[in-house]
Amino acid sequence: MTNTLTPYEYAIIQAVPRIERGELINVGVLLYSQRHDFLCARTHLDPARLRALDAGADVEAIRAALDAWEKTCTGGGASEQMRLGERFRWLVAPRSTILRAGPVHMGLTADPAAELERLVGLLVH
Repeated sequence: MTNTLTPYEYAIIQAVPRIERGELINVGVLLYSQRHDFLCARTHLDPARLRALDAGADVEAIRAALDAWEKTCTGGGASEQMRLGERFRWLVAPRSTILRAGPVHMGLTADPAAELERLVGLLVH
């Protein structure tokens, strides 16, 4: 890998346990770099923070949904035949579910995996 900076796109993965209230917590980051042929989601669910928004939140169901996001990045399930960019666009498409992607942002990096870890530390933990 070179030190040349190339563009990437990312979105924060958000959990919205009670859609009608609109309250959310950041539970992961989805990062896509076309030039590096890279698509990955890193997630971290803090049950205490989630239950602060909804005491009855189904933590295990939300974890399973987060796992599905990570598997979609690697071509699991219905995304098997999709290219990486198609998977990214599918995941960041607007939805009214307990998990959603925030707005897509852009950046420059020479190492998408390291940038993903940096963003998770900054925006999720």
